[in-house]
Amino acid sequence: MAIAIRKPQEIEKIKIPAKLVAKTLRLLKENTKPGITPIELDKMAEEFIRDNGGRPAFKGLYDFPNSVCISRNGVVIHGIPTNEPLKEGEVVGFDVGVEIDGWYGDAAITIGVGKIKDEYQKMIDVSREALYHAIENIKPGMRYKQISKLIEDYITSHGFVPLKGYSGHGIGRKPHEEPQILNYVEGKANQGEKVKNGHVFCLEPMLCHKCGEPVLADNGWDVYCEDMEVGVHYEHQVAVINNKAIILTQED
Repeated sequence: MAIAIRKPQEIEKIKIPAKLVAKTLRLLKENTKPGITPIELDKMAEEFIRDNGGRPAFKGLYDFPNSVCISRNGVVIHGIPTNEPLKEGEVVGFDVGVEIDGWYGDAAITIGVGKIKDEYQKMIDVSREALYHAIENIKPGMRYKQISKLIEDYITSHGFVPLKGYSGHGIGRKPHEEPQILNYVEGKANQGEKVKNGHVFCLEPMLCHKCGEPVLADNGWDVYCEDMEVGVHYEHQVAVINNKAIILTQED
């Protein structure tokens, strides 16, 4: 399937749910503290999204039961919110999707609950920095696999490994569209689809400590690294406009 090229007026429509995603992530970050439960945060986010004219895009998507993927400690992505209160020193990730008028926004952050170990903070920093490093270097004509290589090289140069089997993706009229954008290179980096002006997609570095092989929990959603260490996840939605990647899921 061809990668959709969005017209400027379509990108303006995509910006609306993307901005609401950014505001929802800020709300979650501001309310993350010891004692609050992921279920409480999930409900808070859903109410905020609906009050602002959006629909939680993940609720019911592929039968996901909640509005926000809330992944804590060893869970890297797709965590199902629970009623167990958060504790000081834990690591928690939030992945938010919003739909407004048939257009989709999507982004994710990982943060600490109170004070966390230096090694966990380093992982969070590397995930976020790998994301921005890739975005800053995107230009039309490069291959999507070259973006994957930028992310992989940044992650591995800081002593971590990317989670295998999961990826960034195109987004627009559906929450997940072409292309698939891995956080590592399969095959040759100078092959495959090229970036073009008008492309809209999500990049989402997912980091593990030593082993990036994924393990799926019995609930069918929580994804761990095989080494069962803490993993982290960051994501932004970008549009390629006038030969540059512009972050859509970032507050002004």
